[in-house]
Amino acid sequence: MPFSGIILVAALLIDRCIGDPHSPYHPVALLGRFIGWWGRPSGYRRSLQRIAGCLFWLVTVFLFVLPFILFEHAVNYYGVWWLSLLVAPFLLKSTFAWRSLEEHALSVEAGLRIDPDAGRSAVSMMVSRKTATLTDEQVRSAAYESVAENLVDSIIAPLFWFAILGLPGAAMYRAANTMDAMLGYRDEREALGWFPARADDLLSFIPARIAGLLLLIWFCFQGKGKEAFFMLRRDAKKRPGFNGGIPMAIIAGGCGILFDKPGGYLIGNPVHSLEQRGGCVIASVRGATILCSFLLILIFLLISPLSGWISF
Repeated sequence: MPFSGIILVAALLIDRCIGDPHSPYHPVALLGRFIGWWGRPSGYRRSLQRIAGCLFWLVTVFLFVLPFILFEHAVNYYGVWWLSLLVAPFLLKSTFAWRSLEEHALSVEAGLRIDPDAGRSAVSMMVSRKTATLTDEQVRSAAYESVAENLVDSIIAPLFWFAILGLPGAAMYRAANTMDAMLGYRDEREALGWFPARADDLLSFIPARIAGLLLLIWFCFQGKGKEAFFMLRRDAKKRPGFNGGIPMAIIAGGCGILFDKPGGYLIGNPVHSLEQRGGCVIASVRGATILCSFLLILIFLLISPLSGWISF
């Protein structure tokens, strides 16, 4: 897609300026309601749930991606490049969330300053674990774990697929990741969410490792590269799955903190408390996002003249 670098920069600026509007008509909110409609295990016989999950995954991705495909087709067919510059940044912005990650973590900190129960209530909006018995540090851990893990799911992966497949690629990933977030659990949804969970793992595989590399570069700049790499090797596999543990372990090592999910895992060492170093988690996610954006813009600049030469 032409002007990809400009679209990316504009989308990032929109995110930093307005974040995610709380509207029932936001594309991802509409997507979530559609998934909620078909994603009820009680609506299917147990033996058919995996098949239903696969079929509805395809339907959901198609319906969510279709407007993005039609927009790109219209822009290319009619040659209205100015429309792309006006609308495409907002479409791309709808597929990723950067500022809102920080806002959610800061809301947990604000809640804990008022009352532990307020902090637990705020963090329950970010994670699915039970929060009633969590200590203040475990509440912070849940919040900052979400920020660390979502560096991949909410930022790097959508931008990666935008670079590979344009706006439809970013939309495809957002649909796939939302289905995993809503259905990929080991409870009554396990069979129905089996295919969405595997599809998300596959689509996030390369972006998770790109995020890991960017974080290692960031912590090398901070003089914490060895600590970050050590924790990557030691703790990345402690978290279930083969993607989410990568950014969590690197950030834990680089920031000198412990991510503690009771009954689940311990990632990192408690050199500092999360109350002291929560800002380091947010800063590392910002740093990796900026590095990723800079590299993508550089790639777009290098590819554009090459594609023009090839087409000529």
